Amino acid sequence: MKPELGVCYYPEHWPEEMWVKDAVKMVQTGLTWVRIGEFSWSRMEPAPGDLQFGWLDRAVETLGKAGLKVVMGTPTATPPRWMLDKHPDMLAVDAQGNPRKFGSRRHYCFSHQGFIEECARIAGIMGERYGQNPYVAAWQIDNEYGCHDTTISYSAAALNAFRIWLADQYGTVEKLNSAWGNVFWSMEYSSFEQIELPNLTVTEPNPAHALAFKRFSSDQVAAFNKAQCDVLRKFTKTPLLHNYMGRVLDFDHYKVGEDLDIATWDSYPIGFLSDRLEADSEHKTVYLQQGDPDMQAFHHDLYRSVGRGRWWVMEQQPGPVNWAPYNPAPLPGMVRLWSLEAVAHGAEVVSYFRWRQAPMAQEQMHAGLLTPYNRAAPALSEVRQTADELAELGDVEQKQAQVAIVLDYASNWAWETQPQGGGFDYFQLVFSAYRSLRKAGLSVDFIPPDITPHGAYNLILAPGLAKLNDELVKRLTSVCNLGILGPRTGAITKDFQIPDRGRPGVDCLDCQVELVETLPPNISRAVQGGGAMQHWVERLSGSARDLLCFEDGTSALKEGGGLWYLAGNPDDALWDRVINLAAQNSGLTLHQMPEGLRRRETSDTVFLTNYNAHPVEWHGQIINGCDVAIIKPESHDPA
Repeated sequence: MKPELGVCYYPEHWPEEMWVKDAVKMVQTGLTWVRIGEFSWSRMEPAPGDLQFGWLDRAVETLGKAGLKVVMGTPTATPPRWMLDKHPDMLAVDAQGNPRKFGSRRHYCFSHQGFIEECARIAGIMGERYGQNPYVAAWQIDNEYGCHDTTISYSAAALNAFRIWLADQYGTVEKLNSAWGNVFWSMEYSSFEQIELPNLTVTEPNPAHALAFKRFSSDQVAAFNKAQCDVLRKFTKTPLLHNYMGRVLDFDHYKVGEDLDIATWDSYPIGFLSDRLEADSEHKTVYLQQGDPDMQAFHHDLYRSVGRGRWWVMEQQPGPVNWAPYNPAPLPGMVRLWSLEAVAHGAEVVSYFRWRQAPMAQEQMHAGLLTPYNRAAPALSEVRQTADELAELGDVEQKQAQVAIVLDYASNWAWETQPQGGGFDYFQLVFSAYRSLRKAGLSVDFIPPDITPHGAYNLILAPGLAKLNDELVKRLTSVCNLGILGPRTGAITKDFQIPDRGRPGVDCLDCQVELVETLPPNISRAVQGGGAMQHWVERLSGSARDLLCFEDGTSALKEGGGLWYLAGNPDDALWDRVINLAAQNSGLTLHQMPEGLRRRETSDTVFLTNYNAHPVEWHGQIINGCDVAIIKPESHDPA
């Protein structure tokens, strides 16, 4: 598929006489897609039932006639002020019982039935009006589910919906009491109506209760998304999509994606390095103006899986953002690098946020491709250069990687519920495994825990998989040469009890977790030969063969039945050892990469992406700082 470029545009922010000039300049820049509408409900419907779509009709016509394909956003992330007068109880409520209030965005509870109906209504009105419009080529549902900690709500609407959900899940309150272990601390209920939400308890709530509420909250996001998708399907056959965020794991993106055609995500490399990635100060200094070398690729690969092969970057950072603790500008070349890197991982479209920097409100310091006073911002020329290079590059066809990681959103909810110690974090565990694979020059796929992959893998990693069953083990071992489990794999049932069969409870692997300890940041358990376990360490027993041992001689990595089990959370050095050892046992060829250089292989192309500010040599080839080398078959991969 030939990748394309796009941009996010807000015609309601600018005088109408600017629209034609903007559209023409977008096309001249090499853009072919434009997203509009996702924040403009108050202009579409300034009062209940007062529909004002003339301006949007003209905007679509102007952009379309210029040669742009429109992504129409449903405006449900920003309900207008009159909506609160109509539904005063629609606001989300935080864990302390405070309503989130009007005056920003995402001010709604996913469980409020009245608001869900309002969203379906406006989606239907828009679908009927634009569903067959030749210029509207895709639809975005809402905007950034979960952003600003908005997945979980402790409202009255959520409480009522949660009780209904529990009754559907468990059937009787007696079964719920048994599943949750409510005999502990006399927490037994005699009816579902007695069950409250798991907040404002004296100490931590029952972890089974908390985990069930997180599962419920995720299901509410999926149901909310489905309500709009079902309406729009009646009016259009064009793709439906949603723009997910980076490092948001509090709802199941796979489940939301079941009702969508394309997964997209919003990529802010420098902002994410600053505000949502744990790393030491030296790392953050080195990559201050580039972003982490693996954070973007991680999400590219994840959303390629969520979208079942189809995915975009809907918002690409083009300059300094406004929302991170610190907001430096990208180094020259980085906007182009991020764009080409996304293409290397299969992006059909890379869309920039935004066309012109807004002169007002919360995002006035967020850079665009143009300044507020209509001059070219630094990224504009890089976008034009990228468009020219993509035209020359042509189709970029993906192929299945040799390595996959199982990512399970429910495991994140479980370990957030009971981390059993500071410092243990499911995302960090999975991300550290991913980073080690990338440092070894490997391309990586993600797979959900309940889907059997279409093809075989040399190696599959499933770190921290909270719940394990025989069927999942069979799926893993049937499609890979080697599977790596642990730590914490198979540690609980879906109702947060220790499984009767023990941990991890795998028939083909005689390995049992006898004891668990968590460690402070300044303490680790060294492994013979190099590397260490940190944060979380397990004591293992069983006849499975030891591949690695701690310095005291106890098991650190066991092997049996085509599976390995890790007895802790590896540091970077130990992950590198494990991946090298796994490659020798699974038929993988590694390409050890210099610091900051990454390799991505497609069907007929190798992309070398240099996140360093300085040049790097790779097998006799010099890759400039903040640059991408694209190697076609005729030039031969130097690896």
